[in-house]
Amino acid sequence: MTTEYRYDVEVLHLLVSPAHAYFGRAREGAADVPTTDAQQAELVAGKGIVGDRFFGKAAHMDAAVTVFAVEALESIAADLEVGPLDPLLTRRNVVMRGVELAPLLGHEFALESGGDVVRLKAGRPAHPCAWMDEMLAPGAHKAMRGRGGVRCQVISGGLLHRGAAVLVSPVPLDRTKAGDANVLRPSRLP
Repeated sequence: MTTEYRYDVEVLHLLVSPAHAYFGRAREGAADVPTTDAQQAELVAGKGIVGDRFFGKAAHMDAAVTVFAVEALESIAADLEVGPLDPLLTRRNVVMRGVELAPLLGHEFALESGGDVVRLKAGRPAHPCAWMDEMLAPGAHKAMRGRGGVRCQVISGGLLHRGAAVLVSPVPLDRTKAGDANVLRPSRLP
């Protein structure tokens, strides 16, 4: 029997956007694209979130959903000595409270919410883009490094709901570290 760790968490935001607001827009500025902070989102195995910009895109199948801890954004705001930052401006799909994400890298985990269960695999860190300096606050790009969340593949789909949820993990997590920057792997470049 595999060990399971269960954590009460809160899904604060479910961002679904059919277009990129930042990617490929260096000269034009951020795009004004429709973005929904949904009450629930439909996740499809191997494809992502229905209606989202990464849904069904071959290049993003293993990283179609980005999960982010709001505590990281609160730590960034404190580090930069600025007021509260809008988590939707990070363009992360699932913003949660109460979970350390870094230990999930390379592992499958489940989110139980509203009577539904979805399974995800945390494949790689979600690195911030330079737009964070403009959209959040000067210095946010650097401050967000190591705490930008995790990019996940949908293993089994279903509905994910905002509100109280349970994260089921195969590894122990420490919610007090949810806002901490993770040590980044040293570069192999000289």
